[in-house]
Amino acid sequence: MEIKVNFLDNLRLEAKFDDFTVITDQPIRYKGDGSAPSPFDYFLASSAMCAAYFVKVYCKARDIPTENIRLSQNNIVDPENRYNQIFKIQVELPEDISDKDRQGILRSIDRCTVKKVVQTGPEFDIEVVDNLDDDAQAMLMVDTEAGQETYITGKDLPLEQTIANMSQIMADLGMKIEVASWRNIVPNVWSLHIRDAASPMCFTNGKGATKESALASALGEFIERLNCNFFYNDQYFGEELANAEFVHYPDEKWFKPGDDDALPAGILDDYCLDIYNPDGELCGSHLIDTNSGNVARGIVSLPFTRHSDGETVYFPSNLIENLFLSNGMSAGNTAEEAQVQCLSEIFERAVKKEIIENEIVLPEVPEAVLAKYPSIKAGIDALEAQGFPVVVKDASLGGQFPVMCVTLMNPRTGGVFASFGAHPSFEVALERSLTELLQGRSFEGLNDVPPPTFNSTAVSEPNNFVEHFVDSTGVISWRFFSEAEEYDFVEWDFTGEGTNKAEVDVLMGILSDMGKEVYIANYSDLGANACRILVPGYSEVYPVEDLIWDNTNKALAFREDILNIHRLSDDQLASLVERLENSEQDEQSDIRTLIGVEFDENTVWGQLTILELKGLIYLAIGDYESAKEMVESFLQYNDNTVARGLFYQAMNATLEIAINDELDYMDYDRNLRRMFGNEVMDAVVGSINGDVKFYGMEETNMQLEGLDRHLRLLDSYKKLHAARAKACSGR
Repeated sequence: MEIKVNFLDNLRLEAKFDDFTVITDQPIRYKGDGSAPSPFDYFLASSAMCAAYFVKVYCKARDIPTENIRLSQNNIVDPENRYNQIFKIQVELPEDISDKDRQGILRSIDRCTVKKVVQTGPEFDIEVVDNLDDDAQAMLMVDTEAGQETYITGKDLPLEQTIANMSQIMADLGMKIEVASWRNIVPNVWSLHIRDAASPMCFTNGKGATKESALASALGEFIERLNCNFFYNDQYFGEELANAEFVHYPDEKWFKPGDDDALPAGILDDYCLDIYNPDGELCGSHLIDTNSGNVARGIVSLPFTRHSDGETVYFPSNLIENLFLSNGMSAGNTAEEAQVQCLSEIFERAVKKEIIENEIVLPEVPEAVLAKYPSIKAGIDALEAQGFPVVVKDASLGGQFPVMCVTLMNPRTGGVFASFGAHPSFEVALERSLTELLQGRSFEGLNDVPPPTFNSTAVSEPNNFVEHFVDSTGVISWRFFSEAEEYDFVEWDFTGEGTNKAEVDVLMGILSDMGKEVYIANYSDLGANACRILVPGYSEVYPVEDLIWDNTNKALAFREDILNIHRLSDDQLASLVERLENSEQDEQSDIRTLIGVEFDENTVWGQLTILELKGLIYLAIGDYESAKEMVESFLQYNDNTVARGLFYQAMNATLEIAINDELDYMDYDRNLRRMFGNEVMDAVVGSINGDVKFYGMEETNMQLEGLDRHLRLLDSYKKLHAARAKACSGR
């Protein structure tokens, strides 16, 4: 069969064969318009649909109904060769189908033409011709030996058992985890990206010196984030969960704000209140959680154990989600193993922040010390051989903290990337610094790191630390590379007696000596040991002031009206746009972040900003002057799809005509339609005269109808919710 391909606008392609046309595109994140699946997506879908076709043919010939037959396919990616994949096809059959027909259906799937062609291995003959018309076309894959047991420092079980246990936990929860990518660009440094096949917004990255350790890392991080609800941070849970017996955890408590919106008694303790409410400005309404938005129910708070005396202290969920992000979360084979990782992570980030903000000059690790760790040295040497100078530094601040730093320079771009790692073991902290440096990165990806600066303000700016927290791509000071070291090198060791229990005691002792209170929540309801540790005044990622000035529960002022926007009256729309104007929100912020709802990124909703929404509201209420101002700003600053940009170009011209008494639209109609097309101009004219409202935005509501991406995320959360409810009832 001959397939002819035409190049359309941007990255869209058109394939024509027989009487059919297939359009492909690329997602917006890859600079496409997200208007159609990618070619590779079609390829994957073709094999699944081909298998389903042969099932249908078999059943139709035997009058077997297919309403209750389900089929799915997942591609399992080889970590060492991403072009080597296994297509895993699974079929769910009703119980009343006979064993004979079950075997027949499986044999029919084996007849799949796509499968047979792929298995045979097609050859590709690529050539240039003068004239086409004359010359006419995730899953987890790590092999381990049976009975093999690989122990690494800090883990209480062998990697093979750890991977098996965590994989079983996922299976028991009904989650199918797939590997999206593997990286191994230098020796002894592996990383991978895994995600929930049903809800790809739930994803984690893993890193390690081997495939197995990287996979265990990724699975551990996934389980940690499930237990701590991190995947659902800031997301709207919907009305059903908001009114359920519990929203987050069965042991949560709800507190009603006092008179005049005062903080209720029972939340936090005096130590925390001194940190989070130093000036008495924090109100009860600041602490309503974004997830439920249930103002009538009050402030949902989660129990943590105060380490100093074992007392229970309730922390508002809102406070945790606003200030801590994922800092101080971990999972492990044992509770102590998880706590060591939590505390190590807290020290890593706090010390990193202190070093970067104060432009501290660290001592380099002597070559003789690096030589003690040949596998780590091999990775560093490989980076050097690729033309990336590497500086390895002791970040313990004179032996006070279990932290190391590996910094990479990129002479091609002048950029630098400082990666920190922490663990009671010097070797493990050093290895983590190196693997963190290359986690999910190619050599080309290292071209995106920023150059250093002598601008102290840029280095100490709070958002710079957030960038360092998210992916270590914040700015660092040129002073960091000075040889005027402020501390002597220390070949430190915080392992104590070498057990995780002893290491927890050592790390807790450091915090105690600093005068810090530590609060711990241990989780095991999902079948794994996980914990979250908060160190108020030390482990926050965002500034405490955000509770008052940039709280995520600002969503509550807008969420309901925005989701119901197609049904609002003009007065309600005018009120909404006034609140948006007065809220001082960044106009380029997207609506999904503002209201905590995940939209398909390839839709208008998914790309919608506060600026664009305000413009559409002004159009809907007939305020053309304000609408034009928004449209002009959109065209100047907004990076949206080609189609959306053309709509606003047409809108800008038409609004100019509409607000100018000396111009008559009909004088321009024919040529505007020749320029932009009838479909666009019908939408533009309709938006101005009131026949079309909120062009391109599909109707939804507080029940999230049609928002499949967000509903898949909620389905993921409901699996955890059900597991917690079951575990609670079994106690």
